[in-house]
Amino acid sequence: MIATPAPNSPGHLLGTQFVSPPQAVYATSPATSRGRYWPEPESPTRTCYQRDRDRIVHSAAFRRLKHKTQVFVQHEGDYYRTRLTHSLEVAQVARSLARVLGLNEDLAEAVSLAHDLGHPPFGHAGEQALDACMKNFGGFDHNAQALALVTRLERRYIAYDGLNLTWETLEGLVKHNGPLLRSDVALHELPRAIRESDAAWSLDLSGQPGLEAQVAALSDDIAYLNHDIDDGLRAGLFSVSDLGNAALAGPYFREVAALHPDADLGRVIGEGVRRLITAMIEDVTRETAERIQQAAPLSADAVRGHHTPLAAFSPAFWQEVLQLKDFLFRHMYRHKRVMDVMTNAQKALADLFEAFLNDPAAMPEDWSQACGQPGEAQTARAVSDYIAGMTDRFALQEYKRIFHMEFRL
Repeated sequence: MIATPAPNSPGHLLGTQFVSPPQAVYATSPATSRGRYWPEPESPTRTCYQRDRDRIVHSAAFRRLKHKTQVFVQHEGDYYRTRLTHSLEVAQVARSLARVLGLNEDLAEAVSLAHDLGHPPFGHAGEQALDACMKNFGGFDHNAQALALVTRLERRYIAYDGLNLTWETLEGLVKHNGPLLRSDVALHELPRAIRESDAAWSLDLSGQPGLEAQVAALSDDIAYLNHDIDDGLRAGLFSVSDLGNAALAGPYFREVAALHPDADLGRVIGEGVRRLITAMIEDVTRETAERIQQAAPLSADAVRGHHTPLAAFSPAFWQEVLQLKDFLFRHMYRHKRVMDVMTNAQKALADLFEAFLNDPAAMPEDWSQACGQPGEAQTARAVSDYIAGMTDRFALQEYKRIFHMEFRL
């Protein structure tokens, strides 16, 4: 039996397994983890979820996020967020929420850091391009690609492919946005990588995710809405005056502008974003605490078996979140300056896909060896995996190598 640390202790070594401080009964506990697909000895200094987090941070896929688009591609300036900085901001918010709710912070952080690993170059535009290219071969989905990376494509270990993450981290990665099997979605409609992983080791695709994964999904919303407001204002895609008329964010930015009429733009943005993040975190905390109190789950499995998510914004607040998302969609994500670049980027990826599909030998040898005949499904999947792993700038370098010309975004 593993002894329990004293209340408020930072955890301590007991035998060969590191034990964390006590958590709420509905938190996901390392002591009851369903383990890893490939059994491994426990670490004497880290819990299983800390090891998952560390494996993700040390992965090649995580490093590549540094040069993958969030909204602005790299040549537009090095100030704007990338997939890497976004993932770090999501993890920070998730840890804060997990701590106040008595959840496992390390698992929440691991899911947050991994949630965007599968994004191809050029953000959602790149995903749309690859999905169109893969239309006849099962499509492309960044969540499924993230699962493929951590179970198959990362090759760091002698004993197995992938990172051999715990069941709970894999489940959170796949289901952080909610159950995948629903009345309107059948198993055969899910992406291939998810079906194959579930067949090898069931991820309970019809159940709710654990609270740590639910918190990671909400943290994603909190992080990207706020940092996109920051980036959009600094890029001049919309003004503080425009934002003052937007739902949710408007009152905070109007108040800051009224109280500090002479403040420079950077300070106005910083103060407005700070107030908005605080409001969003406080609403999630209150609503989630109330739902937990009403449902009274006695274990993490009880959370997974609940009929609705337990972590959420309050209904009225969520409607304002949706309206703020719509504001950013219209003023930022569909802004001509952004759309022109992304349309060009989609063409570059489509051209690369077609070239590699018809001539797999044009890819590096370790990738071409994974292919079948030109034009076949096996080849298409390998080409998709290769392109999805590219950074923005490497995709443009490959375009120049294949077509012997610069591609101008």
